[in-house]
Amino acid sequence: MLPDAGQKDPVAEAQFQNEKRIGDENVTEKQERDAEFVVKAASDGMLEVELGKLAQQKGTTPTIKAFGQHMVEQHAEANTALKALADRKGLVLPASLGQEQQETYSQLAGLTGTQFDKQYMAAMVKDHKSDVDDFEDMSEEAYDGDIRGFAAKYAPVLKEHLEKAEELNEQVEDLP
Repeated sequence: MLPDAGQKDPVAEAQFQNEKRIGDENVTEKQERDAEFVVKAASDGMLEVELGKLAQQKGTTPTIKAFGQHMVEQHAEANTALKALADRKGLVLPASLGQEQQETYSQLAGLTGTQFDKQYMAAMVKDHKSDVDDFEDMSEEAYDGDIRGFAAKYAPVLKEHLEKAEELNEQVEDLP
C-alpha cells in the first residue's frame, strides 16, 4: 500500500489518467469533478484502513484499538464498493497512498503511547470532517447517478465515524 520513494504520486497519477481520458472523450467538468471525488474517496479510504491497522498495533487503550479495527472493516468494505464502481465507470483509482496520505501515515507511524492516540484521533476527526462534506455534497451534486448513490450510501456511515472520532478525541485530549 505504501509507494516507493522514487515513484510518482499515485493519487496525482490517477487524477491525471482520468483527466486525460475525460479530455479525450470531451466530457463535462461535472464528470471531471465526479472523477476527482472518486480518486479522493479512494485515497482517503486507503489511508483510513492503513491508519486503522496502525491504531490496532499502537493504540494504548482498547477503545482506540477497537476504533482502528472498525475503520479497517468499514473502510475496506467502502473501498471494495468504490473499486467496483470505478471499474464500471472506467475511472482509474490510485493503487497506493498518495504523497499527502503517506506523510500523514509516516507521521503517525513515528509516534508511540498517548502521543499516537492523540494524533490519531485528531487525524480521524479532521479526515472524517472533510470526507463527510465531500460525500454529502456529491450525494446531491454528482453528475453520475451511481456516484451520487455511492456518496449518499456512505455519507451517514462517515458521519457516524466522525461523531465517534470526536467523542474519542475528547477522551484522549487530556492524556499526558
